Amino acid sequence: MTNETTEARVLDAIRERRDLVNAAIDEELPIGHPERLYEASRYILDAGGKRLRPTVTTLAAEAVTGTDPMGADFREFDALDGEPVDIMRAAVSIEVIQSFTLIHDDIMDEDDLRRGVPAVHEQYDTSTAILAGDTLYSKAFEIMTETGSDPTNGLEAMRLLASTCTQICEGQALDVAFESRDDILPEEYLEMVELKTAVLYGAAAATPAVLLGADDEVSDALYQYGIDSGRAFQIQDDVLDLTVPSVELGKQRGSDLVEGKETLITLHARQQGVDVDGLVDAETPAEVTEAEVDDAVAALEASGSISYARETASELTARSKEHLEALPEGGSRSLLEDLADYLITRGY
Repeated sequence: MTNETTEARVLDAIRERRDLVNAAIDEELPIGHPERLYEASRYILDAGGKRLRPTVTTLAAEAVTGTDPMGADFREFDALDGEPVDIMRAAVSIEVIQSFTLIHDDIMDEDDLRRGVPAVHEQYDTSTAILAGDTLYSKAFEIMTETGSDPTNGLEAMRLLASTCTQICEGQALDVAFESRDDILPEEYLEMVELKTAVLYGAAAATPAVLLGADDEVSDALYQYGIDSGRAFQIQDDVLDLTVPSVELGKQRGSDLVEGKETLITLHARQQGVDVDGLVDAETPAEVTEAEVDDAVAALEASGSISYARETASELTARSKEHLEALPEGGSRSLLEDLADYLITRGY
C-alpha cells in the first residue's frame, strides 16, 4: 500500500468519525442558559478541529473487541461482558477536555487566534473564556458518567480522566516555568510534553479498553501507544509552528519562538551554539514578520535541529506501534498504526 493510499485511508477514518463526533457534541452539549456561557463553551468546538483523539478512542474500541460497532454512531458497542457501552460519549468527553485545555492555554499564552478564528477570550472576554473552560471541564465528567458501562469500569475511566486532567495542569505549569529557564534538558522537555499533551492521547486510547472490560495488559498497551504517539504529535506540532504558513496553521507562524517557548528544536539548536533568543526581534506574535520567521527557520535547519526533532518523532512513533502488538490483528489495529504515522507526517 502506497503512502498516499495509507494517508487517504486514515483521512477517511478521521472524516467518518469527525462527522459522528460533531453530531454527538450537538446532542451532548446543547446551548443552555445563560446562552453566552454555552455559546462561548461551544465556540472552539464549533470552529472545527480534526477530532484526532475521538478517532483514537473509537478505533481503540474496535481493536479491543475485534468487531465493528453494532450501531453506526458507536452508541451501542458490546463490552466483553456482553453489555452495550456508549463509546461515543467517551469520545466526546475526551474532545471536550481537549477544548477546555485550549481555551485556558490561549488565555495564558495570550494567543489571539485558534483554528483560524479569534480565541475565545478575544471573541468574548477573559472572564467568560475562563468560565467556558471550566464548564467544559465539568461537562466532560458528566458525559463520561453516562456511557452505560459496568460501574467498576466506569469508575476507573473517571479516575483515568481525572488524573489525566491533573497531569495536563502539571505539564502546563512546567511549560510556563520553562520560559524563565535557559538550562532545560531535552528529557525535561519530553516529560513536559508527555504531561501537557500525550497523556490525553493515552487516555483517549485506554479509556475504551477500560470501559469495555479489557484486561490490564491491553489497556496499558493502548495507554503507552497514546503516550508515545502523543509525544510525537507534539514534536510535529512544534515543527509545523515554524514551517506551515499562518493561514494554514490557523495562528501566527513562529508564535512559539516569539513567546520564548522551548521546544525540542530550540533545545537542540542551543546545544549547537545557535543564539535562539536572538532569532527574532518581535515581542509578540502579532509583530513578527514572515521574513523574520523564514530567517529563523533557515538557522534552525542549518543547525540540524528541525531534522533532529523529526527523527525523534519518528522514533517515538515506531515505539508507539510496537505497543499495539498486545491487540488482535485486524483493520482497526492497522488503522491505529497508520494514524500514528499520520500524526508526524500531517501538514497542519
